[in-house]
Amino acid sequence: MRKTSIVIPIVIIRNYCKYDQYYFYLLIKPVILVRFSFLKFDCRMVWSMTGLQQMSTMVFNNSIFKGKNKMAEHRIHNFNAGPAALPLQVLEEIQANFLNFDHSGMSITEISHRSSYFDKVINDAVERAKRLLKLDDRYHVLFLQGGASQQFAMVPMNFLKEGDSADYVNTGTWAGKAIKEAQILKKNHKVVASSEDKDFSYIPKEIKFSEHAKYVHLTSNNTIKGTQYYKFPDTKGIPIVCDMSSDIFSRPLDMDKFGLIYAGAQKNLGPSGTCMVIIRHDMLDMENKDLPTMFRYSTHASKNSMYNTPPCFGIYTIDLVLKWIEEKIGGLEKMEAHNIQKADALYYYMDSGSFYRPTAEKYSRSLMNVTFRLPSEDLEKKFIAQATEKGLGGLKGHRSVGGCRASIYNATGMESINALVQFMESFEKENKK
Repeated sequence: MRKTSIVIPIVIIRNYCKYDQYYFYLLIKPVILVRFSFLKFDCRMVWSMTGLQQMSTMVFNNSIFKGKNKMAEHRIHNFNAGPAALPLQVLEEIQANFLNFDHSGMSITEISHRSSYFDKVINDAVERAKRLLKLDDRYHVLFLQGGASQQFAMVPMNFLKEGDSADYVNTGTWAGKAIKEAQILKKNHKVVASSEDKDFSYIPKEIKFSEHAKYVHLTSNNTIKGTQYYKFPDTKGIPIVCDMSSDIFSRPLDMDKFGLIYAGAQKNLGPSGTCMVIIRHDMLDMENKDLPTMFRYSTHASKNSMYNTPPCFGIYTIDLVLKWIEEKIGGLEKMEAHNIQKADALYYYMDSGSFYRPTAEKYSRSLMNVTFRLPSEDLEKKFIAQATEKGLGGLKGHRSVGGCRASIYNATGMESINALVQFMESFEKENKK
């Protein structure tokens, strides 16, 4: 059927759109507005300016929404490892303000990073991060580019001068990549513990650290093998440098242990393209001053992450995610409880039978990445294909190891866990011999 359209000039009233009811005001005269309420319509916007009035043309098609929230319609249960699920509330706020951010008449992707608009964004993100992690003035919160992978090199470049050495713990692929960068740079380092002997299925417990190490490098959560530190080791005062790309802001931390934390945003914080770095001020005193400007942490700390143009949209999204954790969830203690509940439900179901086998040892299992195998690779392929058909996406294991993986980061709700367990139950009944 051919669609008909009605073209209506309107004045945009910010934040009047809510799910299934939308209010718009028809401009009759410059000072007279008549309110119209439209229920469940499809629309697109074309912007124009008339004098001092901000006008728009709204084209209403005669197609009808199905369900209460157009944005939530057709969204799957997202178990991707990264880029990963973001809170729907955050996505909706981005959508609502994308064309006209903070009454600026510009998108967040268009505003100057030197403007007061962006100052508010980046400063709010920094302050929220500090409140959530209970950081004092010793810590700088930075937003860098190059991802966590660039930090693999930046860390030894900055902190290991001639004659210095650092300790590394190898718990899987990403820890191994960090070790490799230290090797490429010909920096002295020692792998003081490793779980490679059991295919990285556990977190080493008893570790003897070097007395004069400049730092200890750890990877807090291992997305590929599904292991995680529940408790960080006692390093006897040696600062921990930690890759927390996949579990940052998933739980409270004792920050006194850490000299530097880095995290690619695309798992628990926001879109890809931004890396959060939290660095204690005394670490800046250890910095190698002979590095190129962009590779020195002090460069970015002294300029509030704006020595060059920062990843503005990524920082904006991170700010909204931190706002969601702080105001909607209620902080990191409640976030951790929510994450434990989700992971426990999945592991409990798998442990109750033998059809699904978690790959990580029980006391090292990740709350973020649940990795598991089925009785055969053919069944795994079938499981992933049927899950995808039923709206359960991203369950394929990492290409280097195969199997299955459910990444259940902060934004993954309990309803997604319940849907996955229900599917696992039905699949097991249909395929168990």
